[in-house]
Amino acid sequence: MKPIAIFRHIAHENPGYLADFLDAHGLKWTLFCIDVGDAVPTEVNAFSGLVFMGGPMSANDNLPWIPQSLSLIQQAVAADIPVLGHCLGGQLIAKALGGTVGKNPVKEIGWGEVHVSANKEAARWFSQIRNFQSFHWHGETFTLPSGAAHLLASRYCEIQAFSLGKHLAFQSHIEMTIGMVNQWCVEGLDEIEESASSPAVQGVAEIKQELSQRISTLNHVAEHVYSQWIKGLKA
Repeated sequence: MKPIAIFRHIAHENPGYLADFLDAHGLKWTLFCIDVGDAVPTEVNAFSGLVFMGGPMSANDNLPWIPQSLSLIQQAVAADIPVLGHCLGGQLIAKALGGTVGKNPVKEIGWGEVHVSANKEAARWFSQIRNFQSFHWHGETFTLPSGAAHLLASRYCEIQAFSLGKHLAFQSHIEMTIGMVNQWCVEGLDEIEESASSPAVQGVAEIKQELSQRISTLNHVAEHVYSQWIKGLKA
């Protein structure tokens, strides 16, 4: 099978648990480090799937690789090659498919419960899971593209995930590992402190509380979701 292309937009927002999952399933993947100048491929047919990770930038920013990424997503959807996005990656998918990206009512940083929508598509992706504690770090959100199914919502963000056929976009982060959470708390400490007035922003101590158990539970959710997504990989 062709490799899965994974796009990284900043060093500490790496594939995390997704990389562990793909390795465990013997699936090849190639990392494109946009943050150090790797070019976005112009053709999608060399890959079995595309994954876009997070980043502090906006999908609306005037950056040369953003329209290139949007074009690649559109190519993939037209070619029936599955696309998966986490946070910024989900926003890129939404924008590529005709949705809009804009400011969320409040900034979300830390752990927060998300609820699974009551529809067939949500049941396909999440099975019997009805809610779980996801990890959040965002100030923007997206609208649903035409034809997309709403999958997740939280108290502070109405659209936490959507799917369109085999394509899947998350606003929240299901790819987290213990190491990633610890590193983000260092890299993003200033943002945490500057955003402390938001009701959806947790301090470092609260973020790290019961971290091992929270990550274990989140990995279980991600395992189920990723297992569904790889069923759509194109040989």
